[in-house]
This record gives sequence, structure tokens and C-alpha cells, in this order.
Amino acid sequence: MEDLPKNSEQNQQQILNLENPYDLIDGASGEGFDITSEFEKQRNIIADKSNWLDDRLEAFGDIMDSEVGDTSMVRARNIEREVGARQIYLKFEGGNPTGTQKDRIAFAQAMDAMRRGFETMTLATCGNYGVACSLAASIANIKCKIFVPETYHAIRIKEMVALGAEIVRVPGDYERAVEISSEVAQQEELYDANPGGTNITLQLKAYGEIANEIYDDLRDAPSIVAVPVSNGTTIAGIYKGFLSLYRRGKTSKMPRFVAGSSFKKNPIIHAYLTNKETAEDLQPDKIKESKINEPLINWHSIDGDLALEAIRNTNGWAADATDKAMLSYSKLIREKEGMFVLPASTAGLIALINKNNNKETINNDRFVVVLTGRK
Repeated sequence: MEDLPKNSEQNQQQILNLENPYDLIDGASGEGFDITSEFEKQRNIIADKSNWLDDRLEAFGDIMDSEVGDTSMVRARNIEREVGARQIYLKFEGGNPTGTQKDRIAFAQAMDAMRRGFETMTLATCGNYGVACSLAASIANIKCKIFVPETYHAIRIKEMVALGAEIVRVPGDYERAVEISSEVAQQEELYDANPGGTNITLQLKAYGEIANEIYDDLRDAPSIVAVPVSNGTTIAGIYKGFLSLYRRGKTSKMPRFVAGSSFKKNPIIHAYLTNKETAEDLQPDKIKESKINEPLINWHSIDGDLALEAIRNTNGWAADATDKAMLSYSKLIREKEGMFVLPASTAGLIALINKNNNKETINNDRFVVVLTGRK
């Protein structure tokens, strides 16, 4: 494996010059919480490794249960009037500590790493997932080693460093960064928190909690769940969650799953639109990232086939979304609903709305759109 460049001490110190590590400035952001004062007792229990592991895990679980998940869902009546649809509900994952649904799997894996005796977790990221894992690892009192493609914007790096993560810039794209991170995990016996792999069941279960929360609010499954997709793990997890609810007789039906992603830059969308059996890799040199589409683009969707299963098994659909459309809809949500959302997270909403605008048959039932927040 090639030598990996690391941040110099001077660069690390510059990155650390923040007034507040939770004053998140790019991509998604969350309200954050004062870990030191509000959870001082639990942090002390976790930090003291002479305590019983069960006690340390219970303390971590207390923080996780208090701060992760149970995000708000509101009916977007003003958006309904704008787009000519009824009963659109916005599931706002921006209520999580770092502002995205990725906190769900980050905390679940940090707890798993504690349980299994790992001292360090590693992953590749373009931004949001790295912040989520940095926070979860800092609370779990384990180290976090994050690999970032050197050409990506990744402005959230300063937050990762402020939370104690080690940043390693690597040549190539996100997919290559995942490979390098997994190679290092195997060589150095670190906990591999990358999507897919041996932790896929844990990740799907964590995202399945979104389905449970939607059910708790609506007391049944909605007609449609619209989700922005990148690797496909989130939509696959929500699908598995609803499938469990349906099989147990909790819901009267399965929702249709709708996926949206960056225009011609995601294998899941491409496979659906071209009727491919699997989410085949795209040509890497044709994938160009921007500050808007970075959270979505991939030439290789790690859990793409699981995402396709969710879409096709429920008679759902998938569609592209341009940067211009994502910016426009994030502005619309801000102006009409007072909600600051990450533009990329509107891709699922765009896929839903465009289908409705094309006059295709969509029963006017309850629609749930998953969004990631700025604040």
C-alpha cells in the first residue's frame, strides 16, 4: 500500500482554531450538545476503563438514547400548496447531533467497537459521516482515523479534528479512500466503520429506526418514503425497518420507496433508469463533484443492490436531480417551512415531486421525505 500523507502539526493546529466545535459551518450541521456538563457523569464512567464494560456501555447508551434519533417529522402544508400534492411529511434528520442521519450508524458502531474491545475506528468520508464518527468516537473514548480524498472540499474536516480525529488525506476518489481505510483496518486491527462489509447488518438496523419513528408518528406506513441516495445504505435500512413492521402486522402495507441522487452520477439511479439488474459501476472519470452534489455522487454504490431491492420490491422509482434543482428546493423549504436543509438531501423530494408534476398516477396518501439539516 502506498505511503499516506498526514496533516502536519502546524496544519492540525490551524484546523483546531475554532470558537466552538459544534458551530458547524459547511454541509449539514446540528444543534450539538454540551457533552461536558450535561453528560459529565456518563463521560467519566466511559473514560475510566477500570469500570466494568457493561457499566461503560450503559453510560454510552444513555447518551445515545438521549441525543440520537427520535427526530422530528412535520407536515409541510406550504410545500403541498406549492407542488400540488397532499400530506407531505418532512422527516428532519437535522435534529441529530451533527445534523445528519449518519449519527445513527456512527453511534451504533462506536458502541459496537467498545463492546468488542477496539481502541480505534476507521472510515472514509467526504464530510458528514466523518463528523458523526468523530463525535461518537470521542464520547466512546476511542480513537478515530479518517481517510479523506485529497481533491474533495470536505470543509467539515476542522470539526473532525476538533473532536479528536486523525485525518489522513489520500489520492484518488471516495471509493479508493474506502479501500485504503479498510486495508488499514485489517492491517492494524482497527474497527472498520465503512459502509458495507461485516457491519452491514448493524448499519441497516440503525437506519431501520427511522421506519419505527415514522410508524410511531403516523400509526401506519405512509404511501411513499422518498430518500436521497449515495451508497444506498440509508434507503435499504429504512426499507428493512418497514419490512419488519409489516411482517409483524404493525402496518397495513409497505410504502413505496423513491430514491433521488445527483444527475447521472449515481449507480443506483442509473441502474433503475436503464433497467439494469444490479447497480453497475459508472465510469470514474465521468463523475465530477461539486459543493452541492458531493454527499450523493459515487461511481460505485457499496449497498446499491440493497437500495435497488427496496425500490423494486415496493414498486417505487428513482430519478436524477440537478444541482440547480437541489439548491432551488432547499431554498423553497427554507422560505416556506422555515427549515434549513442540506441541498443534496432534497434529491428524494425532487424525485417525488417530478413524478407528480409529470401527471403520473400517485395516490394522494401520506408521503414522507427524509431530509438532512443545516440547523
